[in-house]
Amino acid sequence: MSEAPRHVLVIGMGAGDPDHLTLAAVKAMRRADVFFVLGKGREKESLTRLRRDILDEHLTGPYRVVEAEDPWRDRTQDDGARYASAVHDWRRRRADICERLIIEELAPGECGAFLVWGDPSLYDSTLAILADIRGRGTVNFGHEVIPGISSVSALAARHRVTLNRVGRPIRITPGRRLAQGFPEDDGDIVVMLDGHETFTHLTGRGLWIHWGAYLGTPDEILVSGPLDEVAGRISRLRAEARERHGWIMDTYLLRQGRDEAEGAGRPAEGADGSGGGPLG
Repeated sequence: MSEAPRHVLVIGMGAGDPDHLTLAAVKAMRRADVFFVLGKGREKESLTRLRRDILDEHLTGPYRVVEAEDPWRDRTQDDGARYASAVHDWRRRRADICERLIIEELAPGECGAFLVWGDPSLYDSTLAILADIRGRGTVNFGHEVIPGISSVSALAARHRVTLNRVGRPIRITPGRRLAQGFPEDDGDIVVMLDGHETFTHLTGRGLWIHWGAYLGTPDEILVSGPLDEVAGRISRLRAEARERHGWIMDTYLLRQGRDEAEGAGRPAEGADGSGGGPLG
């Protein structure tokens, strides 16, 4: 216990635009001696490069980057119990890797950092994994969380809408839960992690959609309009984008009827469904 404590920062770095970093995030990054990156293979090399670009843009002093390969995850399970089991197994193997990185690459008294896409509190496993490692008792470290701009916030900003409407709730859900049943209440719905285009099964309900992919990056694509009219177009854009990049990450907002916000429904600048977002 005489060793100086290790410290780990979990830094939300926004949806992809380097300008999404808060001043608090930049200050935290400048405290770090080493950055841990779990790569997702050649298919998503662009994400690793974007992390490097963010570091190069905001840091001036020396720092190290230690990379490890993210373990494979079984994404074929749709049943609730099997899906949860697959996620827990993946998180356990991910924790094994992060535990090794902290022990071997972070010396006592040093500060390490994980850069998390969006915000660490929203559909990200890093905090749960660090809690797992701390519970094992193999390495002593403290940690803190720096919030970031989520893809949900970026989506609303790019479409120039609010997430909620007056006096009404907002629900945030993964696509797989939405596929199990559409909520019958008066709230609006933000959908993340929808690999099966669940929105295509929700036509005929009078819904309006604000959709965005690769938010905050040069490849950003935005579409908004009545779901019945634009669902097919979004599906085509998703297929074309996946073919170009090998992967896609998108988020969308569903609401009943036409959006009430001023300007909603008119494409934002550079948001006509073509490539080219705020950095393009």
